[in-house]
Amino acid sequence: MTIKKRYIAVLVAIGICIGWLTLIGTQTVLNATSSTEFCLSCHSMDIPYQEYQGTRHFNNISGVRAECSDCHIPGNTVDYLLTKVRASKDIYHEFVTRKIDTPEKYESHRAEMAETVWAQLRANDSATCRSCHKDDAVEHFDQTPEAQKMHQYALDNKQTCIDCHKGIAHQLPEMKMDSKALDHLVELAKQTPAQSTQVYPFKPTPLGELATISPATALTVLDTQGDTRTVELKGFQMEGAEQVIYVAEGQRAIIAQLTDAGQAAVKAGTYQADPYGNKWRSASLQGEINSPILPSRDALWTYAEQLDNVYCSACHAKIPAKHFTVNAWPSVTKSMGDRTAISPEDLDILTKYFQYNAKDFVAN
Repeated sequence: MTIKKRYIAVLVAIGICIGWLTLIGTQTVLNATSSTEFCLSCHSMDIPYQEYQGTRHFNNISGVRAECSDCHIPGNTVDYLLTKVRASKDIYHEFVTRKIDTPEKYESHRAEMAETVWAQLRANDSATCRSCHKDDAVEHFDQTPEAQKMHQYALDNKQTCIDCHKGIAHQLPEMKMDSKALDHLVELAKQTPAQSTQVYPFKPTPLGELATISPATALTVLDTQGDTRTVELKGFQMEGAEQVIYVAEGQRAIIAQLTDAGQAAVKAGTYQADPYGNKWRSASLQGEINSPILPSRDALWTYAEQLDNVYCSACHAKIPAKHFTVNAWPSVTKSMGDRTAISPEDLDILTKYFQYNAKDFVAN
């Protein structure tokens, strides 16, 4: 009986030792495979590492460095283990498929990889970001007024960190608009009925020798002869800026840029001062257009929303048009557009979309 007890005690002791060794070994392996050095043992990680070295997460005034695991591996036990299991595919692609082993291959898959990480961060409410950046530790008064406004907007609309803070450690994918979207817009414009009484340009459009009309400008058709339409546009001019016509009094959405001949041809009202001391007058101009034109703004706004998805939402969560005023939007889109590959023509369309749907826009 005593011998059996000894055997049982020995077996239990061996089991405990095996258990502890397994636990310690597993923990050691998990920790080792979470290190930045281990990540860099894969050749394909050279590109993201070089990008990371140029960011504040690598070098900053506080000397606090966020390592690979700090951003890519959640601290929650279940999510931690699931992430480690999912990461096994990286080893497969590194040594078997060699999916991203050249700069060219890496770029071709950059958007796909970024979307995968962004989706994970949205799903866990940016858990790895919050492991360092605590909401209750943020001193909002030290932020710029615009940053305070955007953070409050994010809180009110239940957004998460990654919705706005993409590209903080690695380069963003280069997003480009599919040319088919613009081709579709052109085809729709060609089909505009000759009897349409109101039309809208989808690109800068000459009004004879008088002006260049901006996209989305409402034009009243006075006469149609073949491909030529005689149209009238109505808006407002501000004293001292008679070379342009704006969409409404006090709202600086340009609907036409005038030549000297155009300025002379404008039918203008009398200047009246607004509450800020600026003087405005009504202005109308007639002329001929020969370019394809849209029967409504609907298709143009659909195209603008696609531009928003490609060039804006690739970096941050969508900002609704009503978030800014008509007069504020041009500087916002200009500053953000400079960071993307959007063309000047598409940026103009996107700006008009935001302005015409701004919180203070008054339709004529």
